[in-house]
Amino acid sequence: MKKLVVQLRADGSVAAETFGMTGPECLDYIQQLEALLDAETTSSTFTDDYRRVETTAASDTYVEEDL
Repeated sequence: MKKLVVQLRADGSVAAETFGMTGPECLDYIQQLEALLDAETTSSTFTDDYRRVETTAASDTYVEEDL
């Protein structure tokens, strides 16, 4: 499940963290948040999820026909 957790701090700053996203997909969410808040990122770090490559299970489909 993809999540964007936003924390509004008492000093007016905002912290955000993404979960369940791999690669640069998280940056799209942060960019949308910046646009909504009319703000810009002042610092960021990449998590292990950023470096992880999403994998999908491949499955073969076999069709059996009567000849």
